[in-house]
Amino acid sequence: MTTITTTAPVARKPLYTSLFVQVLAALILGIVLGMAVPDFAVNLKVFSDAFLKLISMIVAPIVFCVVVHGIAGAGDLKKVGRVGVKALVYFETMTTVALIVGLLLAYLFGPGHGMNIDPSTLDAKALNTHAENAHKLAGAGVGSFLLNIIPTTSFDALSRNDVLQVLFFAIIFGVSLALVGGEKGEKITSLIDAVSTVLFRAMGLIVRVAPLGVLGAVAYTVGQYGVGSLKQLVSLVALFYVSLAIFVLGVLGGVMALAGLNILKFISYLREELMIVLATASSDAVLPQIMRKLTRMGVKDSVVGLVIPTGYSFNLDAFSIYLTLAVVFIAQATNTPLSFGDLLLVLGVSLITSKGAHGVPGSAIVILAATLNAVPSIPAIGLVLVLSVDWFIGMARALGNLIGNCVATVVVAAWEGDLDRDKARHVLDGEELVDVTAG
Repeated sequence: MTTITTTAPVARKPLYTSLFVQVLAALILGIVLGMAVPDFAVNLKVFSDAFLKLISMIVAPIVFCVVVHGIAGAGDLKKVGRVGVKALVYFETMTTVALIVGLLLAYLFGPGHGMNIDPSTLDAKALNTHAENAHKLAGAGVGSFLLNIIPTTSFDALSRNDVLQVLFFAIIFGVSLALVGGEKGEKITSLIDAVSTVLFRAMGLIVRVAPLGVLGAVAYTVGQYGVGSLKQLVSLVALFYVSLAIFVLGVLGGVMALAGLNILKFISYLREELMIVLATASSDAVLPQIMRKLTRMGVKDSVVGLVIPTGYSFNLDAFSIYLTLAVVFIAQATNTPLSFGDLLLVLGVSLITSKGAHGVPGSAIVILAATLNAVPSIPAIGLVLVLSVDWFIGMARALGNLIGNCVATVVVAAWEGDLDRDKARHVLDGEELVDVTAG
């Protein structure tokens, strides 16, 4: 007698329970409110601020736990060091490619040609705060930047939510824990793993209010600046979005293909997080969720723990495109001729200044100001030209930076042999569901 076993079809959840659908609905509602009742919409920014603070509250401890557990569980410290070196090599390569893409497209399309701006007519008052921060950054130098990675105290790094400092301390703690080993090491490793589980569960609760954060951010933006504010300098905004699409689908898509994965499926897998980033213009808002999704996709947690937090400061692909694009745009708009030597100087300076972008107030404008100050042939006052559209460009910058970091993590994992490709394909094909709200 033959027994036939049938599997009951998995019941699909109602569409309205999808985080992506909720975020999309909040985004549309935010645009409508911003256009219909702008004064009221501006006040909704409190939702966005509250959501970002909630995420910020758990970012540092999650990064610490994931990195320490990843290093202690790796067993081979040489392997950890090898992953770090490979990540930095990848970061520098992609940053250089991104800078060159921005430079080439700026020259190919010439978005600033024909504006004929006289630098003496621009209002310098708009740059007072940014210029002051830029001078501090430029005067600090690489040495100061490296010293700033070392926290004053471990608790200070955690309390200030400085991801790079937390990462530095976590690496030292994780390596020390691996060296101690034995029963004591296992107890602490188990404790950190348990704390990590609780923190990710807390993250699942916080992510459920993401639609409110998106609603507040979009309503405020449209209410404050108006949809029509994109008309000014629309050529620069459009070119940046096109440049980013070319880089993500062309360059990053090619790199992902070498790892045996599809970039479009990968972007679809991260759609909820990308929608939140697009609305809030902050990749910090999804750092814990992204780390969880990558590990669930088959990337080893030790690679995720090292590459993602480091990439937030060292792998800013979209920001790098914008940096060279904006510098050449300002030169074109003010009719400033650039020699080949000037272009090399722009690339060299941008390669350094782009590393300090994360965590600096008004980072894009500040770093751009620091870059212009280091290239004397371009009038730094030209920075005023891009202030009005910085928010709209910032949305795509955050989006591109996040995609670049996620791709970097997958590629480094594949390079090191720490990527479960079969599982990754199953997840990206939708055969295995991953829900970060479940913790």
